[in-house]
Amino acid sequence: MVISRTPFRISFFGGGTDYPAWFRARGGAVLSTTIDKYCYITCRRLPPFFEYKSRIVYSKVELVKANSQIEHPAVRAILDYLKVEEGVEIHHDGDLPARTGLGSSSSFAVGLLHASYALKNAMIDKMRLAREAIHIEQEVLKENVGWQDQVIAACGGLNRIDFTRGGAVDVTPITLNPARLEVLQSHLLLYFTGFSRIASLIVKEQIERIPDTHSELARLQDMVPEAASLLCSNGNLDEFGRLLHEAWTLKRRLSSKISSPEIDEIYERARSAGALGGKLLGAGGGGFMLLFARPEDQPKIRKRLEKLTMVPFRFETEGSRIIVYQPES
Repeated sequence: MVISRTPFRISFFGGGTDYPAWFRARGGAVLSTTIDKYCYITCRRLPPFFEYKSRIVYSKVELVKANSQIEHPAVRAILDYLKVEEGVEIHHDGDLPARTGLGSSSSFAVGLLHASYALKNAMIDKMRLAREAIHIEQEVLKENVGWQDQVIAACGGLNRIDFTRGGAVDVTPITLNPARLEVLQSHLLLYFTGFSRIASLIVKEQIERIPDTHSELARLQDMVPEAASLLCSNGNLDEFGRLLHEAWTLKRRLSSKISSPEIDEIYERARSAGALGGKLLGAGGGGFMLLFARPEDQPKIRKRLEKLTMVPFRFETEGSRIIVYQPES
């Protein structure tokens, strides 16, 4: 039996510049971190004593006699990609719901690849894991996804990630002392808006509108080194929050589906209560909202948003890991 644990992520700046349609022409950059909320994948070889060959358990249970019968597209694609012919049992569990802006689909792909390789007694490095997850999602499943989610889920930590025109990926850890990291952590609040969405549909319009949103994307990309410098300085972090607000204002212009009157109302309630900035995570349209506020202003924000679910979280640094490895004797 094998169990992989793969973190979800929070993207601060640069989202949208990690799509090949943008970075193949201009390069791209993001500032992201993984958090201590995870996707768990349990895999084992299934003994040949059942009426079915494989059992796949997620929000539904699939009992199939061949890989081609598997309905879950990522599971089917990964088993085919790795040429897994024997029967398997796969269980998925997540700390937070899917389709909520935390990169859950990419965490699932990275985690299942990681567990499946381990089941074959093979260990691969983190960047290869990320690139193969990108291949599965973009080339096999034809999903409208960028590259940051797979890279950050595999590698973990607080990083600046650069994407070159030639397709190279450069992961640069943002190295902060524990006190500075705690200051950043103490300024962040994570709320579930109550809306879920299919990111690929939102991203499709965003990609189509790239020729019309060049200035917005260029500014979002320029914010990445600016934000990284703010974090690495010894100065007040208020400007980081204000930069998040500017980024959210720009991001809303990338697609008509990124925000909604309900989302705007939640954000404005938080701002009027003292939040310096924030953003809807992921492609937009719903899911989790990240807010940046001074600790002394947070009680008022919590009161103003008391009908929403707030999710406490901490940063994590390990990325995708095999936490249980019990090879068959």
